[in-house]
Amino acid sequence: MLKARTSERMIVLFMLGWALLNFPLLLLWDHEATVFGVPLFAAGLFLIWGGLIIALAWMLESNGQ
Repeated sequence: MLKARTSERMIVLFMLGWALLNFPLLLLWDHEATVFGVPLFAAGLFLIWGGLIIALAWMLESNGQ
């Protein structure tokens, strides 16, 4: 039962990541602004990517408890 729940959560996380990194939502980050000298588009991509990695790690580590 626990393995099935983890699989479902991973599928949902994949779909969320796919939606966030899809073309229409990427246009929200495509501006001529910078964050600490980094273009907003690159900063947005790395924040989304890092958030997905953190969410996956948290999901897999909290699975055993």
